[in-house]
Amino acid sequence: MKPGLLPHPRRQPKSSAVGFLLLWLAVVVHCPRTAAAAVNEPAPLLRAGAATSVITPRIGTVMNGGTAPVVSTHVHDELHVRTLVLESGSNRLAFVQIDNCLIDRPLMDLFKERIQAVTGLAASQICIAATHTHSAGSLTAAHLAEPDLGYREWIPGPVVDSVRRALHQLAPAEIAWGKGTLPQHVFNRRIRVKPGTSYTNLLGQVGDQAKMNWSSPSPEDQDFAGPVDPDVFVLSVRHAHGEPLALFANYSLHYVGGTGAGEISADYFGEFCNRITDRLGVSRQDPPFVPILSNGTSGDINNVDFRKPRNRVPPYAQIRRVAEDLSAEVARVVSTLSHTNRVILATGATEVRVRVRKPSAQQVQAARDLLGGRPASDLRSWPEIHARDQVLLADYPDELALPIQLFRIGNLRIAQWPGEIFAETGLALKKFAAPRPLLNVSLANGWFGYIPPPSQHALGAYETWRLRTSPLETDAIPRILDAFHTLLREP
Repeated sequence: MKPGLLPHPRRQPKSSAVGFLLLWLAVVVHCPRTAAAAVNEPAPLLRAGAATSVITPRIGTVMNGGTAPVVSTHVHDELHVRTLVLESGSNRLAFVQIDNCLIDRPLMDLFKERIQAVTGLAASQICIAATHTHSAGSLTAAHLAEPDLGYREWIPGPVVDSVRRALHQLAPAEIAWGKGTLPQHVFNRRIRVKPGTSYTNLLGQVGDQAKMNWSSPSPEDQDFAGPVDPDVFVLSVRHAHGEPLALFANYSLHYVGGTGAGEISADYFGEFCNRITDRLGVSRQDPPFVPILSNGTSGDINNVDFRKPRNRVPPYAQIRRVAEDLSAEVARVVSTLSHTNRVILATGATEVRVRVRKPSAQQVQAARDLLGGRPASDLRSWPEIHARDQVLLADYPDELALPIQLFRIGNLRIAQWPGEIFAETGLALKKFAAPRPLLNVSLANGWFGYIPPPSQHALGAYETWRLRTSPLETDAIPRILDAFHTLLREP
């Protein structure tokens, strides 16, 4: 598909005259600096609608947030799919945020197909993303965990319903956006290893120049291997009379964790939604206020400062602490915003084909020898996990197609990344887009594992190991950035 702005007419023209009129209108909507300016027309009036659906799996559902599958034993807090739909003139955009760890492209495509079938929204008009809570039902295979097939079969229904309900709530609205900062909760979790230090990674290999901060602090630790993105971005939507309608926030923190063993939870993403609702005083609104928190470029970011010993805290305590601070900063940003009821919406989309890092025949045979025919349920160690993934990667296609999407709301750009993206990559795209504001949504429209930039691949460590959680060739990020650069150059 050629990158660029995509028109989305509501229906097919019935005559050549009508067709010409619709074509002209499409030009006006999608080329605001030319046709719209020529006729001196203001941007269309905005309408918006938002809704949620509960997607909490039953107790006993498999969770895939760790290296091995965990069977849920309790529900600490409900999981949701949260949807915001914007409409301006003939164009619509939908944000669909799902409390889940990982959602592969086939399932994302299924969501979009079913949404389009009942609403008419095209795939490029829909941003579907996972929050990346590690305590949700398994929808996608990762490490030793497979999808919970019953949950995977059931979940499209409530996802589609959330969009239908949001469309049903469409009403005159106002919109604004801005950003704050919350640096105290984001740390690069990749640590450079001191030169000359003897370091053996969890695969039993030597040579990595970086490590995860799982075992930190430790003698081989040198310094953070990359930057963080402390931005807190806020898209605020109000009803025409000024009452809050929805809020779409974005923060580049992987997840927090510290949940109860075997407990289903939306992590700090869900707790933030509760706290911002309380802070804005809209807990009893009709229709309900819908807060949404999306994940930014946090593939190498967590909530742990490797330089300090970790203090034991009760389950959910750190989740609450992060959510409290984040909700305070978001509320502060909202208080500074000036909303408008007119805005131009547009979309851009393309695909990038990237080769898969596949093991050699010799490597596959060595992996089979290590596994000895044992099932996944008998495996535990990282070398065993790695060996199993080599066997599975051998059957992957030689290349994969990654969906790349860009939403435009006035001068705001929203980049949608189909994987776990490092902070330095997100910062680079923000710099390219400047002076226009840009926010990055990761784990969007598909999941292709960690996608490190070449500089980080050179350092090694977990996110770069050839696994199903990092299957792409080392040139993936430059190619994806090129695609986003093309989309961002559109008027």
